[in-house]
Amino acid sequence: MANIKSAKKRILVLAKRTAVNRRVKSHLKAIVKNFEKAIADGDVAVAGEKLALAEKRLMQAASKGTIHKNAASRKISRMSRRFNKAKAE
Repeated sequence: MANIKSAKKRILVLAKRTAVNRRVKSHLKAIVKNFEKAIADGDVAVAGEKLALAEKRLMQAASKGTIHKNAASRKISRMSRRFNKAKAE
């Protein structure tokens, strides 16, 4: 356990940020899963809506530092490729 006041504060702040980041990441996983489900069902219209939402949320998370910018871009790119492939079929 920390003895210094600033170290105690950092522990509290870190706990709050961890909780926020965990919530955001689980939300992102749910959004991506919804997109994957729409693609699996073959519902291109719904998948397009889910892709737009996922892109927005991933970039928001990247701008806040919850996930890395390149990781967000990579996920969006992969989802877009899957969507375009499903749309072409």
